[in-house]
Amino acid sequence: MAQYSYQGRDASGTQVEGVLEAANESAVADQLMRRAIIPLRIEEKRGGDGIDWQAMFRPKVKMTDLQMFTRQMLSLTRSGIPLLRAINGLADSSHCKVLSKALREVAGQLTSGYSLSSALNQHPHVFSDLYVAMVHVGENTGQLDQAFSRLSQHLEMEQDTKRRINSALRYPIMVLGAIAIALVILNIFVIPEFAKMFSKFGAELPLPTRILIATSDFFVNYWPLLLLGMIATVIGWRMWLATDSGRFKFDRFKLRMPIVGSIMERATLARFARSLAMMLRGGVPVNQSLSLVADAVDNRFMHDRIVEMRRGIEGGESITRTANHSQLFTPLVLQMLSVGEETGRIDELLDDAAEYYEREVDYDLKTLTARIEPILLVIVAAMVMVLALGVYLPMWDMFSAYKGR
Repeated sequence: MAQYSYQGRDASGTQVEGVLEAANESAVADQLMRRAIIPLRIEEKRGGDGIDWQAMFRPKVKMTDLQMFTRQMLSLTRSGIPLLRAINGLADSSHCKVLSKALREVAGQLTSGYSLSSALNQHPHVFSDLYVAMVHVGENTGQLDQAFSRLSQHLEMEQDTKRRINSALRYPIMVLGAIAIALVILNIFVIPEFAKMFSKFGAELPLPTRILIATSDFFVNYWPLLLLGMIATVIGWRMWLATDSGRFKFDRFKLRMPIVGSIMERATLARFARSLAMMLRGGVPVNQSLSLVADAVDNRFMHDRIVEMRRGIEGGESITRTANHSQLFTPLVLQMLSVGEETGRIDELLDDAAEYYEREVDYDLKTLTARIEPILLVIVAAMVMVLALGVYLPMWDMFSAYKGR
């Protein structure tokens, strides 16, 4: 858990300050409210660009498991089953160990007098801030079943988008994997046999052949170093991504990648619009909704842009103006936001914007394979050409020298 410094006022009006350890800002606010302290400022204490080791190796809950839990909670709350009984029953029936453990702890916290949202808030690795906020709104309005209904629809759309992206990327990943396996087999088993044959003739080999033989020798003789290098690279990569600057740079790079970058950007914007519409429809204030949605987009670069939007709104600017300054949205979506803000139907217009982005993502995903196929063909052709030149050039030279005799 992170440490947060806070300033607030107690029941007598005296200003107090201190440091608390909690999962997030909402958890700090809950702790302060239980102490009869009104929070005025809550800020996370950062110890530089450190690495969150727990986040690197902590097992995660699959979205399918969380979606199943949400659907079951929707059915149980509509049926009038008491919360404690429902949570205990789902903890026993869940096949996900991480979720089951979290639900047992939530049940214990409910017994201790916590509200459901406060109990869920103690498990940020399972329940996101957006999830907790929707449950909190449902509790306060007496419409907990509607909160779980909206969350279920939201998770279903998220899962559907991820499924379509994975389906579109499956073919190119399989092709690249097959190429990598073929290169390993050729370097370890095939090229050494040709090298033995060529060495018997004692002729000078052309440059492509010498490169292939040198690469094969390196594979055969130094494979432990290659294996260690790959392991070190994976660990170093994960450590770099666990830092704030590393995550920010990589997330920004993902949005600028050729071919797939624009798809990722539009999919993220669809998630932003859909999540913000759900929060506003649930009655969450705009500035708080933006803070929660910024974490839900799962992209540090766009997270910072959305936080800037929240600061602009808190400074008195309109949603449309702050969205325009963020440079995240197309003119069509900005116009839809402007109309929604003027008519008071911004949640409906955000849903329309999300559908617009989702249609674009769906079309791009359908044509993604067709756009990637030429690149894959060029890679395969280049590999075949290098192998053909490396293997057949010396054989042609030997055949020409034999005919010259």
